[in-house]
Amino acid sequence: MQPFIVGVRFTAVGKLYHFDASNLPDLQTGDQVIVETSRGWQLGEVAQIVPPGQLPPEGSLKPIERRATPRDLMIRKQWQAKESEVLTRCRARAGELGLMGVKFIAAEYSFDGSRLLVLFNSQTEDKVDLKSLRQDMQRLHAPCQVELRQIGPRDVAKILGGMGACGLETRCCSKHLTEFSSISIRMAKEQGISLTPAEITGMCGRLRCCLIYEYDTYVSIRQMLPKRNKWVKTPLGEGKVVDIIPLREAVVVEINEVGQREFHHSEISSPDGGETPRPIENPPCQNGQNGCPKRNGGLGNL
Repeated sequence: MQPFIVGVRFTAVGKLYHFDASNLPDLQTGDQVIVETSRGWQLGEVAQIVPPGQLPPEGSLKPIERRATPRDLMIRKQWQAKESEVLTRCRARAGELGLMGVKFIAAEYSFDGSRLLVLFNSQTEDKVDLKSLRQDMQRLHAPCQVELRQIGPRDVAKILGGMGACGLETRCCSKHLTEFSSISIRMAKEQGISLTPAEITGMCGRLRCCLIYEYDTYVSIRQMLPKRNKWVKTPLGEGKVVDIIPLREAVVVEINEVGQREFHHSEISSPDGGETPRPIENPPCQNGQNGCPKRNGGLGNL
């Protein structure tokens, strides 16, 4: 008999963790459950029923302890009500200790209150010594076990929320992104996005997560389009590709005695004899003069 596996989230837009729910075969998405994790007992919500064909490796999953009762939900709310007070104390004590460049973001109690996690972000590259602060917090909140954990700028933006750099009322990380993908500057270049910081940087100060949304589409389309400066055949004659328009699956071709024209990729083909560059007949002129295309657009004298 195959185990009944469910995915559980502990925050509204958090990572999915899998548990064995064979002892509760009637669980449904949206049910609140109590589970044991590396951070102690936690209350989470069933967000996924894993199909039998997609089961994780057996023997690596902890079981669901039980369904959460109304009393469990009330206990969780009571601990949540104390988290803001913990954060205030932590910030005040950090100020007394003269800890500069450290920003405390959130405090989280475990379900039973046995553990307290304080999340912080360091604005300096040097390692910050928070041993004294942790000891002070431990004394204040004993017998609860206190842990201080550093998080990155993207996690900070996810927790704080707010408007996105694009103008959306809710940032993607706070709305639907459960995990952060690796983003590179190459993704912006492939999509022809301006590399100015305002265009590619999110509110967290890192490259925008949305740069990866359409990246694969651009890559696949560019693979079937000729590159710039390649010679192609068109219905109006042979010419050189001077620009690429991926979303329209088209290219702009410079043709002698015709000028620039846009063609869908189905209308063009490679010329006989390969991709040997051929000069475009332009009247003699100096680069940048009136009526003369500039080199940086790929249309200047060759």
